[in-house]
Amino acid sequence: MLKRIAAIAVALAVVAGGGFLIYAWNPAITPIARPNPAAFPHDAVARGEIVANAGYCVECHTRADLGGGPELAGDYKMNTPFGALFSPNITPDVETGIGTWSEAAFRRSMYRGVDRDGAHLFPAFPFNHFTKMSEQDISDLYAYLMTRPAVHMTHRANTLPFPFNLRILEAGWALLFVSPGRYQPDPSHDAMWNRGAYLAEGDAHCGACHTPRNLLMAEKSSAPYDGAVIDGWIAPPLNAHNPTPVVWTEDELFAYLRTGVAPLHGSAAGPMSPVAHRYLGRIPESDVRAIAHYFATMDDAAHRQFQDAAALAAALKASGRDLSGPQHDAAVRLYQGACAACHYNAGSAPVLGRPELALNNALWLDEPNNLYQVMLHGIGASEGQSGIAMPSFYAGLTDADMARIAAYLRATRTTLPPWTDLEAKAAKLRAAVGPPPINASH
Repeated sequence: MLKRIAAIAVALAVVAGGGFLIYAWNPAITPIARPNPAAFPHDAVARGEIVANAGYCVECHTRADLGGGPELAGDYKMNTPFGALFSPNITPDVETGIGTWSEAAFRRSMYRGVDRDGAHLFPAFPFNHFTKMSEQDISDLYAYLMTRPAVHMTHRANTLPFPFNLRILEAGWALLFVSPGRYQPDPSHDAMWNRGAYLAEGDAHCGACHTPRNLLMAEKSSAPYDGAVIDGWIAPPLNAHNPTPVVWTEDELFAYLRTGVAPLHGSAAGPMSPVAHRYLGRIPESDVRAIAHYFATMDDAAHRQFQDAAALAAALKASGRDLSGPQHDAAVRLYQGACAACHYNAGSAPVLGRPELALNNALWLDEPNNLYQVMLHGIGASEGQSGIAMPSFYAGLTDADMARIAAYLRATRTTLPPWTDLEAKAAKLRAAVGPPPINASH
């Protein structure tokens, strides 16, 4: 009897394994001669450029370390819990890029995460979002990429250990976590909301950074836009769980996404800065407004604004106390010497370019990551508000100094419990950031 059960189990396993291999297998798509760039209509290329900017293609397909690399030629390093991945070359080079890819091969990669040869792509490439894009947008993006300069450049080898380096396993990942199919408009919402949802859920793949992930690095469907840690920064919640005392209204979101600075919430920094300045600043204003409308609706901002006036008044009152704080308090002296001159607000609203810290995400998140990152990195004149910079305090503040300032701000600017292990966390982030380049300027 036991032998029969074992035999049946083995048979079922063989059938299941064979079925999975059949499911996972994809044929190679015949390579083509590199298309003549002049063959693509100018209007398609122009639309494709907008699609590329909305999806930040350059950001993840251009090497950023060691002096950078040619645009779209790949080799951008992405650290994962399983090892490092390096993005591929998506210029139309015929040997190291996608110059021999037909539009059908390109569309399959965007919709299903499978390359021209039939190999599965690692889901650091967010095809789970791109599957929602329209065929027109995919076609236009293909036209744009195929008219870019061809760059002959290979990327560094991924460092994923066995078995995570087996691409066939990604078929199982996709089976578990990807719902293929184009975006379907929600008739209960207006056209602007649906346009914003289409962009946010698809091309712009906002959830790739702002949704927490499970142990297999898939976005948690139970916690959409609840916030997540990205490269040592915290991408804050984009829903009603965002903890800032003044809500992110549609106007605040629009200003932040379009210009990189929101009057009440401060400047974009870290990984979010290029999104506003380098990409969303180059797409139609109506599309940025649609994204802001979508997230303001998700945030239920219109029904939560009743608290804003009191929160703003409390924030400005706290800001005024800094200049008259007790001089014997080391934390107060540090804040007054390093921060107060640029973050003090005396009027009825924060001055643009003088962020009110009591309203900033950085102080209200569960961990001090973003506050420390800005202290260590600073904010360049091209990163936040145009022409206004914050210097790096990497050399000017010790870990103990940063901890004192963080504790002081958390206590005086929020109603939340104190952060813990502040000095140790400062040391950990400092080690990860490393010293800024000697010739760095802001």
